[in-house]
Amino acid sequence: MTSDNTENNPVDPETGAQGEAAGEGRPSLDSEDTGVVQEAEVIVEEASAADQLAERTADLQRLQAEYTNYRRRVDRDKQANIETAKASVVGALVPILDDLDRARSHGDLVEGPLRAVADKLNDTLTGLGLTVFGVEGDAFDPELHEAVQHEGEGSDPVLSVVMRKGYKFGDRVLRHAMVGVADRVGEQPADGSAAGAEEESK
Repeated sequence: MTSDNTENNPVDPETGAQGEAAGEGRPSLDSEDTGVVQEAEVIVEEASAADQLAERTADLQRLQAEYTNYRRRVDRDKQANIETAKASVVGALVPILDDLDRARSHGDLVEGPLRAVADKLNDTLTGLGLTVFGVEGDAFDPELHEAVQHEGEGSDPVLSVVMRKGYKFGDRVLRHAMVGVADRVGEQPADGSAAGAEEESK
């Protein structure tokens, strides 16, 4: 009897205690249960892979957005540097335009090769974006005009005289126009009806 029990219940060599035979007392998994376990493992692996894919996709989208913003910032800074360089070159030519204006006012540019050169220079600078401002009768704008003479109360000032033209390159003011200002004078009717009405009232 003892030998039979020993064979059926092998002795643990470390503890000396008898245990049940291998496989006894443990529920066995049939093929259906094994398939369910394997299917569950596959589902878990697929879910983990989907999470990793979503995380990598989000990282890629974030990197793409950062790169797009970087390119836009670089292009914007590059264009700003180009415009600044152009404005610097054009601004250096403004004194030459002043000399040409003085020559034109003295009749030196009526004809001849110098007139052709002056016209080409003006056309080229205008094509690059240079504009002239400061005309008598224009409303006074402290952002554009430097007033050195004042007449009147200053309630509605306009340019009464332009001593030096102003220049802009795009939205950048290269030089303010030097002007004199005076109050705007109201327009009188051409037939003098206002004066006649004043005489009648007397």
